[in-house]
Amino acid sequence: MIRSFVRFASAAALVALSLSAGLAAAQQQVPAAPAPEPSAPAPSSAPTFPKPDPANFTATSPSKDLVNAFLQASWGYDDSRVWQVQAILKTEVEGISKVVVVVGDKTGKQKPAALQFFALPDGKHIIAGEDIVPFGDHPFAEYRALLQQRADGPYRGSALKDLELVEFSDFQCPHCKDAQATMDKLAVDFPKARIVFQSYPLERIHPASRNAAAFGACVAKQGGSDAFFTFASAVFDGQDGLATPDGATLTLNSAVTKAGLDPAKISACAATPAIGAEIDASIKLAKDLTINQTPMLMVNGRMVPIGGVPYNTVKQVVAYQVKQDSLSQ
Repeated sequence: MIRSFVRFASAAALVALSLSAGLAAAQQQVPAAPAPEPSAPAPSSAPTFPKPDPANFTATSPSKDLVNAFLQASWGYDDSRVWQVQAILKTEVEGISKVVVVVGDKTGKQKPAALQFFALPDGKHIIAGEDIVPFGDHPFAEYRALLQQRADGPYRGSALKDLELVEFSDFQCPHCKDAQATMDKLAVDFPKARIVFQSYPLERIHPASRNAAAFGACVAKQGGSDAFFTFASAVFDGQDGLATPDGATLTLNSAVTKAGLDPAKISACAATPAIGAEIDASIKLAKDLTINQTPMLMVNGRMVPIGGVPYNTVKQVVAYQVKQDSLSQ
């Protein structure tokens, strides 16, 4: 039995691609995923997984090859990770299969875990924990197409969308402020990337975030992307000022001035229904992508939490996706 060999890890580990630090540090509209259990003392070699029992492969779909292709697309950036498909089982619901995978690492530093998810009849999605996640040998293709069509925020870098890094961010989110250093480094290390700032104000927990997003949209309209990124940098630098209504006004007006624009004109623009609709459309895009936290980076449709994640890990994921999409950077 699988349970006698390893613990069952949170399915959020599958969704987050094991970037658990990002989930812990991100601003979420839903409760954070449970923290991973402490690792066991490092063994001297990689784990030996139990031999799969043929009796545990009762479902005809998905195939073991497809599950492995999906996991390779999701986890292949980490050369130390190893896994084995342990079961693909029929369930009580026609067309829904339960998939169990055991996961470890070549160094033996992490305690082996078993992940489970449910493959849906459409062959394109799975249920992992409370999330519906894209599935398949190219699981990020649909989200990539959606972003290419609808991610219309200010951008820096390439006008082309071959490598599109879309950052969903909230001006009042402390972890989004910290993530700007990551975005700046990505701009240097991937000079051919199109790096888009897409506003996702979590107004329920950050009351000033929507107005800040509206100001940013107007700055981009009146001054272009260069003015926007000057504005954004100033807002993040003065983020503490957003905590009160008067402080927010001073912070936003100061950031507009630093961007070389007129605060009165930007304020009037930010109050218009058209800008409100633009912010609503950006929020809807985030929700259509099932994003529930900030900051979140979409790398050609691949979801990468970046709050608190070491830069080298983020860079590794981006570089792997470049390779997967057969791009030259």
